[in-house]
Amino acid sequence: MAAIGNLRHRPVRRLTQLYLGLALYGISMALMIRSGLGLNPWDVFHQGLSERTGLSFGTVTIAVGAVVLLLWIPLRQRPGLGTVSNVVVIGLVVDATLALLPAGGPLWIRIGLLVTGIVANGAATGLYLGARLGPGPRDGLMTGFVARRPHRSIRLVRTVIEITVLALGFLLGGTAGIGTVAYALAIGPLAQFFVPLFAVADPGDVGTGRVAAQPAG
Repeated sequence: MAAIGNLRHRPVRRLTQLYLGLALYGISMALMIRSGLGLNPWDVFHQGLSERTGLSFGTVTIAVGAVVLLLWIPLRQRPGLGTVSNVVVIGLVVDATLALLPAGGPLWIRIGLLVTGIVANGAATGLYLGARLGPGPRDGLMTGFVARRPHRSIRLVRTVIEITVLALGFLLGGTAGIGTVAYALAIGPLAQFFVPLFAVADPGDVGTGRVAAQPAG
């Protein structure tokens, strides 16, 4: 990955792509929520915590992101502009989109919202990670742990984190359903497709074969 926060190379393209990606990520989360067919594991946790605390979904998303960011300290991860922006922008966009989208509706519309939300989430992942200005708090938690425990695979660490968060969210009352399973099965391939598609090449990467970013977890 290029130096986090390095804006000397194509700054307008990177900043535009970063914030478009984060906005789309928030919209995709709201679409999945309004589908009522299940959320991704982290959003199951956010929703359950929101219901328990009475705070808005977006506020909880921001708060959880900030707490997870603190967990980077023992992992010696370095945040970037994308990391900080991730914590704030996504939560605000989720709340704004939820305020505009009505709940309920016939099943075919809800399925459409779910499918659109999952695909949009994959595209948003590619956009914001492809800008190469720092991963979100949850992505950094995963990659940081793997860096400190190199004998643990990313797949294993990601799976353990996702299952743990999903279990906690379900116990708190979050919505887990067919959409949760669909997201879990689809987000990996979608991220793998969109991240290289939107990755901003860095001059230092020419001929090195380095990957722009890890898929979101």
